[in-house]
Amino acid sequence: MNYKLLLFGLCCLFVLNVSGQHKKPVNIIFDSDMGPDYDDTGAITILHALADSGQAKILATMASTKYEGVAGELNVFNTYFNRPNIPVGVPNGFAMDMRDFQHWTDTLLAKYPHKIKGNSEAWDAVKLYRKILASQPDKSVTIVTVGFLTNLSNLLNTKADQYSQLDGKALVAKKVKLLVCMAGKFPSGFEFNVMKDAKASQNVYQNWPTQIILSGFEIGAKIHVGIPLIHNSSIKNDPVKDVFSISIPMAKEDSAGRMSWDETAVFVAIKGYSKYYTLHAGRMKVADDGSDTWDDNGKGQVYLVEKVDYKVVQHLIDELIQHQPVRK
Repeated sequence: MNYKLLLFGLCCLFVLNVSGQHKKPVNIIFDSDMGPDYDDTGAITILHALADSGQAKILATMASTKYEGVAGELNVFNTYFNRPNIPVGVPNGFAMDMRDFQHWTDTLLAKYPHKIKGNSEAWDAVKLYRKILASQPDKSVTIVTVGFLTNLSNLLNTKADQYSQLDGKALVAKKVKLLVCMAGKFPSGFEFNVMKDAKASQNVYQNWPTQIILSGFEIGAKIHVGIPLIHNSSIKNDPVKDVFSISIPMAKEDSAGRMSWDETAVFVAIKGYSKYYTLHAGRMKVADDGSDTWDDNGKGQVYLVEKVDYKVVQHLIDELIQHQPVRK
């Protein structure tokens, strides 16, 4: 036996394991308002980019708003990245009905293929959550939400059904490993995703039974992306490039790129936080008016605090949102 060769092989295997090359992909459900803002489009692009590199497995894409066409928007991106069969969920009942003023949603629906033509062709979001969670191994699912908490609140309130004998809170406790949210402004303030459906936010942040990582307003507000994408002449007929190209010129504050609230949440949900952020432990409290404050004595929740220069993450996000579909 060639022991030197064997030792070399074992060393290589060790290096691969330490570097994370053999880490299991993150089983992830993406929950987004997909407009009125357009950082959602960067977020779903990062989701697919990291799935293409084997770092994530996308279980579903959910809408937390219900303007007509939002299911098609999610399907546009899933189709563009060669995953047209990823299930799409839309709220049934009360939900925000808000879309973009720049009309990029109309542009994408007119220009890019999508088999889901109307919201009625999508799943009821809560039923889809229950179906997927019930089918997954215990403590194996990461949920990342970059919109309103409507779906997650409704999920917590569900009773036993054909998918599971557990109620919503028990099902989440059994199947979900982690919830990552773009939500809140820390240590206190008003933040759009939290305040627009304040009752849902209160329910989730009071009753969610697993750990929550919060990427607050202040994290994404510094990170401006999209300029390299819109100036990349090699990228053509790309929905996220179209969105940034349409929207950036319409707002003076976006002249250096759009703020990256939603992208940071997806990035951390899949890549982890430890290289880029530290965590501040406690618990978020949501008032009736949707404002949030932080209880340092609370447990079970953390918010991100910058560890490295924000431009490090900005560069990584700018690279990821230029990701192109893998040829098959």
